[in-house]
Amino acid sequence: MSSSISMYSASIPVFIRAFRGLDHVLRLGEAHALERGSDPRELLQARLVEDMFPLVRQVQVATDMARNGASRLAGRDVVSVPDDETDFDQLHVRIARTTAHLEAFAPARIDGSESRPITLRVGDAEMAFEGRDYLLGFVLPNLYFHVTTAYAILRQAGVPLGKPDFFGRAMPTRPGST
Repeated sequence: MSSSISMYSASIPVFIRAFRGLDHVLRLGEAHALERGSDPRELLQARLVEDMFPLVRQVQVATDMARNGASRLAGRDVVSVPDDETDFDQLHVRIARTTAHLEAFAPARIDGSESRPITLRVGDAEMAFEGRDYLLGFVLPNLYFHVTTAYAILRQAGVPLGKPDFFGRAMPTRPGST
């Protein structure tokens, strides 16, 4: 017996869960900075290495990836959002708005998009996909790269995070499970 998962189930709920965890670790990061007497805005400019985006940009790219990905899968135009956040409150609002945008998609808008042609420009290159490959080979890996990098930046900055925090504390805590 063969089973399949819908494009909606493989995208929208997955994106929303990733943002629940991202929002959670950002709250912990801000609280950590305040507890240490640091300006939380400085943490937004932290990077893993010099040639990588800072924390604020990791969040912006992750939200763009999911918002634009869902729109393209649904056959809708991509809406540009300014990348002008300068504090944690603004990032939480960005995540909340992205989540609301995602929640507005009915499953029927996304399901059936497996073979929908999707073309986008990345730098000077044009990339052409069918919906399934776009979701599984481009959107999801990019989303998790940027969410994971945001988590890693906070860890590197000394924020006491564990694996359950990445999931918004959805997992039980076990000693040594980070």
